[in-house]
Amino acid sequence: MSLTSKHQQRINIKTLEPECWKLVIAIENYLAKTSLDKKLRELIKIRASQINKCAFCIDLHTKDAIKFGESERRIFALPAWKESPLFSNKEQAVLKLTEEITEISKDGVSDKTFETIRKYFSENETAQIIIAINHMNFLNRVAVSTKMMHPH
Repeated sequence: MSLTSKHQQRINIKTLEPECWKLVIAIENYLAKTSLDKKLRELIKIRASQINKCAFCIDLHTKDAIKFGESERRIFALPAWKESPLFSNKEQAVLKLTEEITEISKDGVSDKTFETIRKYFSENETAQIIIAINHMNFLNRVAVSTKMMHPH
């Protein structure tokens, strides 16, 4: 029998490792100060969280995206962004990179995807997007491995 129930958090890393958690939050605070669009950053967070099956982060970031003006319709369409006309070419490039980085063990990041990103973003913005994607993947992995739960 499992030591924890399906919906019981295993450990709280934020409480156990507060100094490290300050660094995690510092990355998020840095990204918030960049020129990257808030809604685009939330699309990255939601899409990575969907792939990683992180219910806690999906709940949190869909609320944040709506607060920043993202439409519910686009959030609902996000898992099928490749087939949806609701996302611009620029957003599609970011979503493609998000998927390739999140699932990096499959095929890595293709040259085509990277070159497409460079059509729309400066080198610094590209670096910031890569940091944002990887940061969200880190947070997803913490939340999933510790069984963080959003409120009912």
